[in-house]
Amino acid sequence: MKDSGARMSDWTPKLNPTVDLRRLPLNAEEGFVLSRLDGHTREKDLPALTGFPPDKLRDILARLVSQGALLPGTEVASPVNTVRPPEAPAPFTDHPAPSLDASDTEPLPEAESSDGADDDDAGATDDVPETVQGDYRKLFETRLHALPEDQRVALAHGAEDPELSALCFDPVPAVIKAVLENSRVGLAHARLIARHHRNPVGLEALVARAAFAADTGVRRFLVRNPQLPAALFRRLWAMRRLMEHHKLTVDRDVPEQTRRTARELLRQRFSTGPSEEKVELILNTEGRALGALVGMPVDGKTTSLLCGRTYRSPMLVQNIARWSAAPPALIAHLLKQELVRRQPQLRMMLARHPNAPADAKRA
Repeated sequence: MKDSGARMSDWTPKLNPTVDLRRLPLNAEEGFVLSRLDGHTREKDLPALTGFPPDKLRDILARLVSQGALLPGTEVASPVNTVRPPEAPAPFTDHPAPSLDASDTEPLPEAESSDGADDDDAGATDDVPETVQGDYRKLFETRLHALPEDQRVALAHGAEDPELSALCFDPVPAVIKAVLENSRVGLAHARLIARHHRNPVGLEALVARAAFAADTGVRRFLVRNPQLPAALFRRLWAMRRLMEHHKLTVDRDVPEQTRRTARELLRQRFSTGPSEEKVELILNTEGRALGALVGMPVDGKTTSLLCGRTYRSPMLVQNIARWSAAPPALIAHLLKQELVRRQPQLRMMLARHPNAPADAKRA
């Protein structure tokens, strides 16, 4: 990886979906860094998430790229000794083998430029084409489903594709556990299970595998699975960034039960999360996220960060003016902005805020 001194790059580390992480000789630090990667956090933002100094973190990322665990980006020189990814097994039809894309999420938009509610997989295609998934499902329903459960379990332990992928459609958790114990199982199979399995016990077995639980595609399909238990969702998303929680609360493809849990987690994380994430959430959504944070105050550091900006978005100012918990210092700061001075309706909204300065209310 190219050394940039104390300054880290805008490279976004992403897992290599064609490499089985379990087969790599990872140490504890490398495994921890992998667990913090979500596919859209840039390298320069990782020190705050991992606690590692930039120089040490850069060395860890370089080792992960050289081992093939991460996809090298345009900002990173490809290592010489990169592990060659294994070839994906060919499906049993004439369809081409599905290619896995680790770019399931887009980078967060610049502050004050978007509502932050873009779908994580916007513009991305499913890992396995619908026609191939239909073939796998047909194979299971016509040839495998009629077998006794114990035979399907035994078959799942040693099956190869296409039977292995077909067994990912089995509704019995014991079969899914056997599939996950198969040495040939990979991310493509994990994503099929996350998308189509409808038993909470089988989903628990899936996320028990750290490499699968950390995959963006697996998480994307899990939150859209109507049988995802609330307790399992909390365990997986409890420490995710505030922007990720917000995106789930407004994603119409996510079941209402999961969206409701995401709203609860958003409020909990907002009360205890880092100030930088709170500012990111407010700015990147132009204050729209504040509608779900009624009565949630912010700490002094968050207030200071918000007061250190110049505001040019009328929508952002309006949403802050409607936020009952907006701190007095922020209201006073907004009243001084050129945007507010030029628009009387914004000045009036801020002056009516309970935390507005007394002289603004009199004026």
